[in-house]
Amino acid sequence: MSNYNVNNSTVESIISWIKNKMIAIPEIQRPFVWDASKVRDLMDSLYKNYPVGYIITWQNPDTKLKDGSLSMGKKILIDGQQRITALTAAITGHEVVDSNYKKKKIRIAFNPIEEKFEVQNPAILKNVKWIPDISDVFSPGFNSFSYINEYCSSNPEMDHNEMNRVLQKLMQVKYSSIGMIELSHNLDIETVTEIFIRINSAGVVLSQADFAMSKITVNESYEGPQIRKTIDYFCHLIKNPADYSNIENNDTDFASTSNFQKIKWVKDYHSSIYEPSYSDLLRVAFTYKFLRGKISNLVSLLSGRDFETREYREDIIESSFKTLKDGVLEFISETNFKRFVMIVKSSGIITPKLIRSKNALNFAYTLFLLMREKNIDGNEINQIVRKWLVLSVLTERYSGSPETMFEFDIRRFNLADKPMNYLKSIEAGELSDAYWNNILVTNLDTSVTSSPYFNLFIMAQIYDKDNAFLSKSITVSHLIEERGDVHHIFPKKYLQKSGINYRGKYNQIANYVYTEQIVNLSIKDKAPSNYMELVKVQCNGGPIAIGEITNEDELKSNMEMNCIPLSIFNLDFTDYEEFLKERRQLMATKIRRFYEKL
Repeated sequence: MSNYNVNNSTVESIISWIKNKMIAIPEIQRPFVWDASKVRDLMDSLYKNYPVGYIITWQNPDTKLKDGSLSMGKKILIDGQQRITALTAAITGHEVVDSNYKKKKIRIAFNPIEEKFEVQNPAILKNVKWIPDISDVFSPGFNSFSYINEYCSSNPEMDHNEMNRVLQKLMQVKYSSIGMIELSHNLDIETVTEIFIRINSAGVVLSQADFAMSKITVNESYEGPQIRKTIDYFCHLIKNPADYSNIENNDTDFASTSNFQKIKWVKDYHSSIYEPSYSDLLRVAFTYKFLRGKISNLVSLLSGRDFETREYREDIIESSFKTLKDGVLEFISETNFKRFVMIVKSSGIITPKLIRSKNALNFAYTLFLLMREKNIDGNEINQIVRKWLVLSVLTERYSGSPETMFEFDIRRFNLADKPMNYLKSIEAGELSDAYWNNILVTNLDTSVTSSPYFNLFIMAQIYDKDNAFLSKSITVSHLIEERGDVHHIFPKKYLQKSGINYRGKYNQIANYVYTEQIVNLSIKDKAPSNYMELVKVQCNGGPIAIGEITNEDELKSNMEMNCIPLSIFNLDFTDYEEFLKERRQLMATKIRRFYEKL
């Protein structure tokens, strides 16, 4: 049996099917992203009878109902959404929703004399040679005879017969042929998912999460559209709270639901520590509630698949949607979300640039929700989530195959009588003395400032409330909150003048430290032994040259918190390599102490 059939349909038929809900257009988290010029070009291609590509649909698998009969689901449009939305907007005049969730009309104008399409603009509205909005021509009450007379009266250079020919050609656009690839309803979910992911739509490669969102959207029986909108709007508002009123005004039906009230708090929330995408939200809610990691399994469950019999059953669809809804509502809960973000901040992550692994954050939130559901003591939840988050970054636990590791970890946390015991077992296996003394030290041998290991060192400094290098009152967290920069302990210009010109060498993260700009300007391109001698002198009653530290005990403490070897008082460029080795060891020790204190 063929996996698909290729047929031709017409623009009019496809628009009719969509109006009658025979084909569902899942928004797949993407509002209409084409600019108006692309809609204009699409209409021009149809007018000239050029091919405009295929759309791809898939019939849901047949599902068994309680009485044993089969249910035929509606077709899902899995590729071609933007084109179909563009056609519907241009021909019927329907509004589209832009990336800010504002409704707008896309008005395409047409010049019958030049047979040319253009996006409507003020100049066109004043020019009688243009039909300002082609949707008027396609409206049911359009009278072509009177319009031709009216147009030719305003444009005497246009012959009635020619105008009739051009107008009929324009109206024939709705009968233009569009290719349709229909995927067989007998295809299993995995195959359709693979096909779906391989399709490139509007330059964006679709993902399993996109497919899951489409499955959610088309199931009106079990609140699918409401679940999808809850996910969609929450993730948009967490990044763009100012768009709240647009959503409230443009989607009045959803604005009246309890789900909308549950995400209302986001409009007044302004933290960028954790800004989940719809893919992140889906992953967390799914893994937390279903104890599974593969989003393709979510697609299967939402389709009603019984993993043992490989049948598709309606009761599985119903329970899967209910469970997913519960997971989504737990995710968007103001109490849960804000408490989780506070835990993240308490681990030293005060800015999103300190944690590049979204997967580590996602699993930490999944774990938080699971333990909340299990009524684990609040203080224990805080400690376990903090430690697991930092451990995940330390070991890059979710950088390889996150779905597999998500499922492995969440199931073991779920089975553990005491979640702390599972944490300790992983610590024993992955954070041994060999890791701290060798592997981590080696990982710190890099020039990549976005390295998770350098970020861990900064997190440790924030956690310990450390002062910046050679600063008496300005902390590292102060500088980071003000978007301060890291500076070189061995000044870059000093190393370059000394013959160390390789960027990967002078930009080693073990040569980086947070300092105030005024301190950095005072250091300039001096050798460490030179500028540290000036600091030593001022600590013994001499003139203030660098920073505000005037006490040797304060200086020693500042050097310890910034992991600066005491040997720095005697170092020049010939000692640079040895300095890096010594500081890496000190940084690794600080990170270890930080982790153990969490």
